Amino acid sequence: MHQTNKLAVFFLSCLLILSGCGGNTQKIARENETSQSATKKASPPFNADSAYHYVASQVAFGPRIPGTDIHGQCADWLIDKLGGYTDTIIVQSFRTRIYNRNTLDGKNIIGIFNPLARKRILLAAHWDTRPFADHDADPANRRAQFDGANDGASGVGVLLEAARLIQSNPLNEGLGIDIIFFDLEDYGPPTDMRSGNDEAYWALGAQHWSRNPHQAGYHAQYGILLDMVGAKGAVFPREYYSQQYASWVLDKVWRTAYTLGYGDYFVNRPGPPISDDHIPVNRIAGIPMINIIHLDTESSNGSFFEHWHTVQDNMEQIDPKTLKMVGEVLMANIYSE
Repeated sequence: MHQTNKLAVFFLSCLLILSGCGGNTQKIARENETSQSATKKASPPFNADSAYHYVASQVAFGPRIPGTDIHGQCADWLIDKLGGYTDTIIVQSFRTRIYNRNTLDGKNIIGIFNPLARKRILLAAHWDTRPFADHDADPANRRAQFDGANDGASGVGVLLEAARLIQSNPLNEGLGIDIIFFDLEDYGPPTDMRSGNDEAYWALGAQHWSRNPHQAGYHAQYGILLDMVGAKGAVFPREYYSQQYASWVLDKVWRTAYTLGYGDYFVNRPGPPISDDHIPVNRIAGIPMINIIHLDTESSNGSFFEHWHTVQDNMEQIDPKTLKMVGEVLMANIYSE
């Protein structure tokens, strides 16, 4: 009987100790959750006027056609701007063959935040301008140059403003951001020379980078490509290849857009397949990348926005409200990591 009482006391003591440990464990878990929430930084307000200014500054150079002096002048400006915001700037020069068998020199411009962080997100846009307005309604314009305000400059403008904000609102040390301005995305053959085997002549800068990343063994958790993100009333469906290669990234970004009240623009419906810079990044580099791109199946210009590859792709088409919407979704996504 005496021995039995000792055993009872022993087991009761164990229960009390375990109960106390459980309470401490729950308390520690709650404190860890609170600590992690506290380390997530609020997304800084996106300045649409600043992004608009960056778009206009590119257009002011004129068409940024590879192989021209204007292309080189704009490259120097982009290097200076992006390099002024990021921790590291890398210019990846390359030579590639284009559709007519000639060769051109290109420059991928890469800005890096927190270069030592292992967790990385890749943000990209193309900065070159298509050399001819081959989808213009007027046949006389189909070899004319154009400003490329939406097709090219808009995505770069949003990313330059993102870089400015990240510099002023530093990320957590564990998160690194790589911003790439791809060159020679839009130098594919003109419409009247296209065939079924010319996909290799598009996204040339992204193809080169995907085979030769700026850092050996480079990998990002995921990537976001911006293309044609500045027109009034832009709608962004779930682009087909983005869904195929990176559906979870689409889910994440579209959920952010919905939370911010942009569900009518980041629409939850499938979009057509688009050959763009995200294709080699997915297929060659193995990084799941989505394409936020303005697509309109009711447009008279195929699946793209009404003034795609026409002389009307100028600053008149750019709406600061669209730039702000895309920028807010992008920044909220980054700062939620």
